Amino acid sequence: MVEGVGKVKGINRIGEEMRLTVIPIFDMSDKRIGESISVNGVCLTVTEIREGAFSVDVSGETLSRTTMGQLKVGDEVNLERAIRLADRLGGHLVSGHVDGVGKISKKVQQQRSWLMKIGVDESLSRYIVERGSIAVDGISLTINRCSAKDFDVNIIPETGRVTGLLKKKVGDLVNIETDLIGKYVERFLFKHQKAPGEKGSTPINEKMLKEYGFGD
Repeated sequence: MVEGVGKVKGINRIGEEMRLTVIPIFDMSDKRIGESISVNGVCLTVTEIREGAFSVDVSGETLSRTTMGQLKVGDEVNLERAIRLADRLGGHLVSGHVDGVGKISKKVQQQRSWLMKIGVDESLSRYIVERGSIAVDGISLTINRCSAKDFDVNIIPETGRVTGLLKKKVGDLVNIETDLIGKYVERFLFKHQKAPGEKGSTPINEKMLKEYGFGD
């Protein structure tokens, strides 16, 4: 679960890579060089700590798959340190390895919470299921409804208070990490063939499941 937000203090472009400096606006005094911190859902390694701020290096690969390259000085970002093995798991398993980017297409207040609709490519939507879990900018959320092109989530007041998600507007991009278990299940089922939706793929049916030991 996101611990709080920080503000982007500095951005230094180095060729196709970027050095990002963030100052947390909550107590993160025990951070250490070498530890992992999720920044808007992207797992990054702390390389420097100075005057309360920390710096991370962002590779060209990460910039190409996430919204990190669109950050500006002064922007707020969601922050979360790696979970300790003895801690409670407040949400679902989130690795910080972003699968792609989604676009907010709807944002409507409903009593005290907000409904948010986010559009995604089909390459991501195949891992998204109703009542399943998803991470949006690192925030663990439950999927209300979904289609091949988008999904709905509700943002409760507490989530809006401790994260920067409600400051996003329609049209803004967000980092998406789909359910980790679903990706491994697909990899297991289609280890030697193409995944669903790819040209020449095998459909998931009774015959295919029996070949992999499911059923009688």
